[in-house]
Amino acid sequence: MLTKNVVMKKKMPLYAKILIGMGIGLVWGIAAGPLGIVEFTHDWIRPFGTIFINCLKLIAVPLIIVSLIDGVSNLSDVSKLSRMGGKTIGLYIGTTIIAVTIGLTLVNIIDPGHYLSIERRDQLRESFAADLDTSIITAHGTKDSGPLQILVDIVPDNLFNSFSDNTNMLQVIFFAILFGVAMILSPKDKVAPVKNFFDGANHVILSIVDIIMRYAPVGVFALLASLTIDLELLQALSVYSLNVVLGLAIMVFVTYPLLLKSMTKVKYSRFMKAVLPAQILGFSTSSSAATLPVTMDCVEKNLGVSEEVSSFVLPLGATINMDGTSIHQGVSAVFIAQAFGIDLSLGQQLTILMTAVLASIGAAAVPGAGIIMLIIVLEAVGLDPAGLALILAVDRPLDMLRTAVNVTGDSTVAAIIASSEDAIKDESELGKIKEIDTSQVDTSQS
Repeated sequence: MLTKNVVMKKKMPLYAKILIGMGIGLVWGIAAGPLGIVEFTHDWIRPFGTIFINCLKLIAVPLIIVSLIDGVSNLSDVSKLSRMGGKTIGLYIGTTIIAVTIGLTLVNIIDPGHYLSIERRDQLRESFAADLDTSIITAHGTKDSGPLQILVDIVPDNLFNSFSDNTNMLQVIFFAILFGVAMILSPKDKVAPVKNFFDGANHVILSIVDIIMRYAPVGVFALLASLTIDLELLQALSVYSLNVVLGLAIMVFVTYPLLLKSMTKVKYSRFMKAVLPAQILGFSTSSSAATLPVTMDCVEKNLGVSEEVSSFVLPLGATINMDGTSIHQGVSAVFIAQAFGIDLSLGQQLTILMTAVLASIGAAAVPGAGIIMLIIVLEAVGLDPAGLALILAVDRPLDMLRTAVNVTGDSTVAAIIASSEDAIKDESELGKIKEIDTSQVDTSQS
């Protein structure tokens, strides 16, 4: 009888529930068109996905403020913050350059552009004209603002305006780091109550994350079900899509393992198992910012990275480190040029590389942000942004994949920085943490 009760109390892990929701959602999205339930899905299923995304966005700014202030204030001195910040930004920029290079190399070798027919191009251009007009206007506002506008935009002129818009994450991060540094420089007895407040607030925010994540399987199902996948278009763009996927796979299974092996003692098999829940959520939500709470939880509890490191490195990475998106920029820009019979010179492709790296800094970590970045890249080499109509139909599935890579890249850098700062648990301690964490997650799903 006791054995039976123990079995009954064992709960399905959260990531398994998310995978089930994702699978059912994909099947629903494929079947919606043939069964004639697209309108029903849009009216009665999609809102639940929107609610889930809104819940995650709701806590994005509070999480970044509280975790960064708490993490920065835990540092012993400002010099440590400067050292860790320099290494973090250097690694993020380095992996982004590698990512764009991989994308450009593959697209020149595979040459997927000639696989698209003229009829399909014209049809897509007409179908997505409205979406392109909106994106082009947004991109022009970014492009025409000047080369140093990125630096200007980091410093807010009104703090509450920054808090009210999730696209202003760099401004929020700037304030949080400034606040944390000021706490380090202030007398400890004076800031002790403030420190205690943010310690407590951090625990409260993480509890809110746990509550929201119980709803994740339903939200993931609703998001994928509402895609209403066009199988004919996916077939026509299969070579392009596989080109992007191959680049993402090289980043995940070659670049990141080499970085971890050369700079840490973390085994990649354990790393992948540890960050799997964050990868799945990143895939389903297409938002590094929305996935940030889960990424931090996985990196701290499953990899053993200290909260001091994760609370600084990961929020920064969710904003400026987009390796998966950068691969997509390189492949897509050259693919669009190929589709229109334009040969890009080496200089133009180097321009794509630099523009993609700079455009990734400060881009909103939300679904669809890659399209805005890509318009800036296209115009940098003189390509018509309307060419985006060629890829918009398959952008969402690829956006989901590249977001999972973005999350993996953030976690990789966090592990490297933690190892360099001697702020990561060894494998024996990780085993104990993993057992405790699994038990707690199972209990929370009751």
